Amino acid sequence: MLGALGLNPDHEAVYCVLAGRTQASLAELAETLHVPTFAIEVALTHLTACGLVKSTLDGAYAAAPPAVALGAMISERQAELRSAELALVTLAEEHRKAMADRTISELIEVITGVEAIRHRFAQIQHAARTQVRSFVTAPFVAVPPGANPVESQMVAQGVRYRVAIDRSALAEPGVAAETMESLRQGVEVRVAASLPIKLMLADSELALVPLTVTPGEDPGAVLLHRSGLLTAMDALFETVWRHAHPLDASVLGDLTTADAGRTEADTPTALDRKILALLLAGLTDQAVATQLDLSLRTLQRRLRHLMDLAGVQSRMQLGWYAARHDWA
Repeated sequence: MLGALGLNPDHEAVYCVLAGRTQASLAELAETLHVPTFAIEVALTHLTACGLVKSTLDGAYAAAPPAVALGAMISERQAELRSAELALVTLAEEHRKAMADRTISELIEVITGVEAIRHRFAQIQHAARTQVRSFVTAPFVAVPPGANPVESQMVAQGVRYRVAIDRSALAEPGVAAETMESLRQGVEVRVAASLPIKLMLADSELALVPLTVTPGEDPGAVLLHRSGLLTAMDALFETVWRHAHPLDASVLGDLTTADAGRTEADTPTALDRKILALLLAGLTDQAVATQLDLSLRTLQRRLRHLMDLAGVQSRMQLGWYAARHDWA
């Protein structure tokens, strides 16, 4: 609780005991906390130096009023943080000026090997302060589906994630499941007809671009710092994002057995909505059937039922009707 003020658990334990009493002797503290006397002495020395504890006339110890003692320490830490923020602004400006004079070799870092790429992949996400953007395409060499725990950590910290997925990649094993989990966690996902490259952007400061894998050679990637090339990657992502198809977490939610078993309902079931969402994202019938663990015949029968329900004669009309009536 008080670790942010520089107190370790032993210091905090002693102070908390004293704060609940008018005073206590060394022996009483050792007995209450079940620790050796010398450990209490070390803690008291530190607390006294911090102004949190004072000795009494009869040789006991008493806690200084928390509102005064801890309040002073908090104010001091806040002042230190403000100084650090000012230093950050100064250093960031110096870094920006230094970057402007860097050579091409300094602006572009080549990374080789699976482990090195994975390390940079995680590092770039941790460096983001506002948002992470990425293109997801197959094949998956360094970071396979389900192998990016940093995403959920950063989303929980308030970093915005926007992910564009190549339509064909959704048919790869594990990709649809990972996409649904990302949607549940708050990641924004859109599906693009095709993506030219893999890409990850941290704010507008860093970009990781995997290179084409040559059979028999270690995979490679390029790490871009702020430069004209990074600006181009930024613009490419935003252009693709504007034209990609959004996926909705509410449509791609878990199915219940009852939903999966209904076939003649008057309204689309959760399974129907999931089918429509994946088809509108551009997956083929076979890819949708595989992702939803259905037979191709069952999938097509569900589509025929939806067309009858909508009163349309073609898949195109069904897609239009679904969008208009909020079916997907």
